Parts: sequence; structure tokens; C-alpha cells
Amino acid sequence: MSSTDLALEVRGLSAGYGRFDVVHDISLHVASGEAVALLGPNGAGKTTVLRSIMGLTRHRRGQIHIEGADVSHLPAHRVARGHAALVPEGRRLFLNLTVEDNLRLGGMRHRRDPDKTQELLAGVFELFPVVERYRRRKTSSLSGGEQQMVAIGRMMMNDPRVMLLDEPSLGLAPLTIQDMARALVTLRQRGRSLLLVEQRVDLALQVCDRIYVLSEGRVIDERQTKEVIGDERALIDAYLG
Repeated sequence: MSSTDLALEVRGLSAGYGRFDVVHDISLHVASGEAVALLGPNGAGKTTVLRSIMGLTRHRRGQIHIEGADVSHLPAHRVARGHAALVPEGRRLFLNLTVEDNLRLGGMRHRRDPDKTQELLAGVFELFPVVERYRRRKTSSLSGGEQQMVAIGRMMMNDPRVMLLDEPSLGLAPLTIQDMARALVTLRQRGRSLLLVEQRVDLALQVCDRIYVLSEGRVIDERQTKEVIGDERALIDAYLG
């Protein structure tokens, strides 16, 4: 696959905190319109990979390209100008603001283009009708699942080339997780490029085209999801505990 077909390419990434690397020589890619999952036990370095892509964690070695552009040394605010956007673990919404205010903050780079902002809002409301119904409510009044929809909608408002999601199912009820999975599948079908960190193997296999498995900060396996479906237990026993 040529580099022009890649939404995201990470080569030889080593990054961490203080003097210590958490991830070592990570290489992975996401093709345009593809959904890819990073799986692994707690402490494997999955979130560090996402934070490094966003420029939130400085990396010591390696390169990061988004649609061919080298973003390896860009500060986070420049990466967030359309290169990539992140739904962080725990959502990190402004709970004292309305749902619509949270969404509009996600689309700040389009603030001088009201037509684009309205187009993006319409896309969020089409994917999550409940978010449109509650657009005037304080975000604090929403359930955990509804807040996660707002967090994904805020990411969509940035209109990024690559969408990063960190544990989107965390703390959600089973029915809500299925709603979330359907929304992510729809985003993929719309041609969005997704990199998903997830503990739930079933959700990752439902949404994604490929998976990478991380352990102790290294990629130890890469598979097409169709190779794993029906044999999830073996994957869990082998790598995830």
C-alpha cells in the first residue's frame, strides 16, 4: 500500500514520560476509510500511542504522518487543526455548558465558516438524534452514554482526517455500547478513518477492519478482524488476559 493511501502512518515510535519510554518502536498504519483497533492489557501503552499522535506526549524517536503530512513535531494545537481529533478516556466535556456549546467548541477551527459549522452539526445530529433533542440542555444532565455521544460529536465537529477514540465503551451499559458500535460503524461507512483503543474485544471486532495487539509497549500481533471473529477467546487468552 502506497503512503498516499494511508490516513495515518506511525513508524518506529518510542515515547514516554520523564526518562522512561512507555512504548517502544511502534509501527502501525490506518488506511483511508479504515477502522483499526489497538488492543492490549492495562499498561500496554495504548493511550500513550494516541497521545503521541495528538502531540500531547513528546516522543523521542519515530515519525508520524497524517495523509502524507509529517506531524511528528507539531504541537498539539496544530495537530488538532484538522489532522486528528481525540475522544479521550472519560470524555472530558464541559459539563456546565450546553450540549450545543460543547459541540461548537469542537468546531472552533470553522468558526469563520457558519455554513460549514451547520453542515457538521447536521452530521452529528443525523448520527445521534438524541443529541439534537438535548442540544439546549446542560451536558451534566445527560447519562454517561449520551455524554459519550456528545464527545464523539465534538470530535466530528473538528472534521479531522483521523479520528482517535480512547476506550469509548468505558462505563457504559451493554445496550448503550451497541448503540456506540453502530455509530462507529456508520462513521467508517462514511469514509472516516478511525483508530480505536478498546478493552472490549467484541466491540473492536464489530467496528474495525484490523487489530494491533500491544503488550509491554510493543506491537506483538497484527490481524484482520475476519481472522479472529469466532475465535475471540483464543485472542483473549493469548494476549489480553
